[in-house]
Amino acid sequence: MALFGITDGIARGVEGVQARVSEYLFEPVIRLGVTGLSRAGKTVFITGLISNLLARGRMPQLTAEREGRIEAVYLQPQPDDTLPRFDYEGHMAALMAEVPRWPDSTRSISELRLSFRVRPGGWFAGFRGPTVVHLDIVDYPGEWLLDLSLMEKSYETWAHDTLIRLEERPEGAEYLALVRAEDGAARLDEARAQALARSFTTYLQAARAAGHSDCTPGRFLLPGDLAGSPVLTFAPLRHPGQMPRGSLWREMERRYAAYKDRVVAPFFRDHFSRIDRQVVLMDVLGAIHQGPRAVEDLRRLMAEILQAFRVGRTGWLATLLGAKRVEKILFAATKADHLHHEQHPQLAAIAEALVAEAKGRAEFAGAEVAALSLAGLRATVEEVIERDGQRLPSVKGRLLSTGKPAVMYPGALPADPSRVLAPARGGATRWLDAEYGLMTFAPARLNLRPGEGPPHIRLDRAVEFLIGDRL
Repeated sequence: MALFGITDGIARGVEGVQARVSEYLFEPVIRLGVTGLSRAGKTVFITGLISNLLARGRMPQLTAEREGRIEAVYLQPQPDDTLPRFDYEGHMAALMAEVPRWPDSTRSISELRLSFRVRPGGWFAGFRGPTVVHLDIVDYPGEWLLDLSLMEKSYETWAHDTLIRLEERPEGAEYLALVRAEDGAARLDEARAQALARSFTTYLQAARAAGHSDCTPGRFLLPGDLAGSPVLTFAPLRHPGQMPRGSLWREMERRYAAYKDRVVAPFFRDHFSRIDRQVVLMDVLGAIHQGPRAVEDLRRLMAEILQAFRVGRTGWLATLLGAKRVEKILFAATKADHLHHEQHPQLAAIAEALVAEAKGRAEFAGAEVAALSLAGLRATVEEVIERDGQRLPSVKGRLLSTGKPAVMYPGALPADPSRVLAPARGGATRWLDAEYGLMTFAPARLNLRPGEGPPHIRLDRAVEFLIGDRL
């Protein structure tokens, strides 16, 4: 039996190398990860991306398309039989309905494969026929990505850091009251452990609604089939000094370790570590609307996220043997359609400033990192209104809450990103010299001509950066 296990393992390893050799030499595969925190617009981004790659009339910045080298793009069965398929058709049906609605948000990991038939360019054009390049789009919640930062933290460190954050936030008051009345050295009482976990989960939900980004553990917000299990029944406690066997502290520590070993590590091993290119979507406008503290949370979070990626390039032999690293990372500020195009450069500059520190480390390791502003699907049109003799570049759309048309001028973003980041890093509680408003728009009704995907903003530039070199 042991000999069979060894030979079976060797056989599977050889088959894996053979598959990677075939992939590398004949039909290359690009695994594109798409993530972002709640309300960043992952589902809409992916739906708009797929639709505009199938019908490329709005993709002039995609070089292979502009040069006429893309002969066809088509959907294929997804390669991983254990993952749900990204419901592209269902999401498009929601957007194309008589009364369009936003599709349901990401709740778990999903995947979809697009295949390109592309003619080579340059020197190879006369010697090779069309080649097939597969694009595997992997959609996963940003909350899961945040958990990778827990792998380097002990329960004691995580609990200490989390409780310090709660002290600064009104959303944490109820949970802190429970913790102050709790003795971590007391013997485990399962009912008390569950009450603490429920209260802590309530805090995480409230913190996320208030615009805070650092809400870990992520599966507390998106538990799926783990809801109610011991691996999600822990919470941060104050250090009791003594930690006898069977105490509440010891059990919380054990469950925290189990969460890392049985939830976080498998996600990294089975999915995250196989990604070649990555998009991280950021709701920068939402953070600015929430205030300086939300902006600082987002900045720190982007630095932690970039540390979680294994960045840089690997050689061809390492690629064949499965040692993948993320070669390109795009940080994208979404909802650019909530601003007049005159303010898009300011939004992009703020997004780039938010990731500047982490970007330098990634580029030093050999990865390419870029930041831009975009909209996976445009929900507004632009207007200029006059108020008190001032020209205000605005946008007009249909309000999600009422369905009625409304014109929004969100405020003028500064040309210098430091005017946003400096108050945020300095601990300011509100903007001193400006106020930024935000409305939530419903999707516009789509009337697509043959060969055109839905209207977007800079989706073609994002695709060119991420996969243009492989086409």
